[in-house]
Amino acid sequence: MLYAEVVLGLPIEGPFDYLVPPDLENKISVGTRIWVNFRNKKEVAYVVGLSSKTKIKKIKEVAAVIDAAAVLDEQMLLLTRRLAEYYCCSWGEAIEAALVDELRKGKKTGDGKIEPSPFFKGKIEPSPLFVQGKDRMPVYLREIKEAWAAERSAIVLFSDIRETERAKELIEKDSGIEVFLAFRKQPKELEVWEKIRQAQKCVVVGTRSSIFSPVNNLGLIIIDQEQDQAYKQEQVPHYHARQVALIRAQICGSKVVLGGFVPSLESFYLVQEGKLKFEVIPSKQAYPLVQIIDSRRLPYSERKTKSIFSKFLSDAIYANLLEKRKTLVFIERKGFATSAACHNCGVVLKCPRCNINLVFHFDEDRLRCHHCNFKMEVPKICPSCRSGYIKYSGIGTEKVESELARIFPQARIRIINEENKSGFSLDADIFVASSSVIKHRDLSFDLIGVVAIDNSLNRVDFRAGEKTFALLMGLAGLTCRRMIIQSANANHHCFQAVIKNDVEIFLKEELKQRKQLNFSPYKHMILIKLRGASLDKVKKAAQDLFERLGGIKTSSIKMLSLNPGQPAKLRGNFYYQILMRASSVEKAGKFLRLHLKEGHFSGIIVTVDVDPV
Repeated sequence: MLYAEVVLGLPIEGPFDYLVPPDLENKISVGTRIWVNFRNKKEVAYVVGLSSKTKIKKIKEVAAVIDAAAVLDEQMLLLTRRLAEYYCCSWGEAIEAALVDELRKGKKTGDGKIEPSPFFKGKIEPSPLFVQGKDRMPVYLREIKEAWAAERSAIVLFSDIRETERAKELIEKDSGIEVFLAFRKQPKELEVWEKIRQAQKCVVVGTRSSIFSPVNNLGLIIIDQEQDQAYKQEQVPHYHARQVALIRAQICGSKVVLGGFVPSLESFYLVQEGKLKFEVIPSKQAYPLVQIIDSRRLPYSERKTKSIFSKFLSDAIYANLLEKRKTLVFIERKGFATSAACHNCGVVLKCPRCNINLVFHFDEDRLRCHHCNFKMEVPKICPSCRSGYIKYSGIGTEKVESELARIFPQARIRIINEENKSGFSLDADIFVASSSVIKHRDLSFDLIGVVAIDNSLNRVDFRAGEKTFALLMGLAGLTCRRMIIQSANANHHCFQAVIKNDVEIFLKEELKQRKQLNFSPYKHMILIKLRGASLDKVKKAAQDLFERLGGIKTSSIKMLSLNPGQPAKLRGNFYYQILMRASSVEKAGKFLRLHLKEGHFSGIIVTVDVDPV
């Protein structure tokens, strides 16, 4: 008798045993997909082991074998198992995160077989690189050529699809190597996946999920802008591509290169510990003059008018216009107004699905939710008290554009955003943009004005300073002349580091504060998220779980807080979250796997987010 040990892409621990019928024994192997009957439903399962024994008395048979050859080799099985252990999900969920959509749905692959890559048995040192400005690509090209000459494959990740397409062209032009472009939901995704799997060596360029590309002889992983939160997966498993890269590098013996305007705190901590190398590549572009305008010290007349622009910034923009130079005004929020409320009763118009403020978009004359894309026409009267006046507050890109047009009627003004990033006009004097502008490496401005940056810095997020600093350093790379920042926190170490173009001023101070608070990277922060359609049920389940876990004595794990999610309601579901701190991910994973099983969460989905961003 032959039994298959299988896992499924469900939040259920396995493996589960299934009897292999005699006629399928020669067709099944570790790493293949099979059809099984699980809870009276036909499901795709993944074979992670074969055995001649089982403890199950009443056992079901394998319904069918999908693959002629394994789709998961030994290295990928090991990677997904470690991924499941690190991010506290099931092995099957980790496997499905690594596979393209058509494979998860049970579509057959070609019959081609490949020789499995050998396991690496030596010691490696992944090498993150800090590259300021626009000079990272030459370093990446050098590393790719070295890997190719050594008969090794390379995976290159970018946080933006537009950047992947640009990188593909550059690599092919510079080296003559054919590059595979791989990202989820692209046309012919399975066909590209199979071509990558068949190649003995290749170069793959893609976004976050491309870290799982089935390359052979992997010798190099490059992650550009490694601090970008786009590398963190929103769905289960909540993996970070950087962490997956480091795990995969240990298995395959690959070199890891991390690039960006600034390193993440996690990477810089490893540099300080001597576990990662740190190479600074000077930018060929001159660093701009950076000036901070303290909005608390403005003249009373300016503070009274509550103008978006200080006189200092307005004068600088005007001088730039006279010299026929280009200006960028940066604000992180989109839309015209970030809040719409009744002037009479004060009721704020919120998204019915997410319960967060609707944003007014002047160009559409609509209110929009930026979380679920719910849209509605602007009401003529208040839906609560029937008053006829809706008041708008808060500023976004459209409001900034409107104010600029009022102050500088002679100027040509354009908004740069996600919708028009592939084809906006450069024939303008003043541009208004949010954070997506940093992706445009080919843009250059003579003056950059930054307004309302305190919205980013004062966010309820222990990473707020780190994200704001990376944002400002990215903006500094778009000019070699002048950048003016308006803030009520002018002495913050984030701004002082930007002024002096010294990332270590910020990183060392931030690490010092994180150490005092026992935050990442000194400890692992873990969120236990509960969601469901009933607010009362979710709240009670979260409170019960928080009390139960908090009552278990353990020295390496501490329950910190219980709060509504951010946002508390999203796409019709209510959210609560428990924040915990752990000195070891492995111990925390075992702790949660054991004690979450004991809970009763009828109608509530519980997920675990390790190292949230």
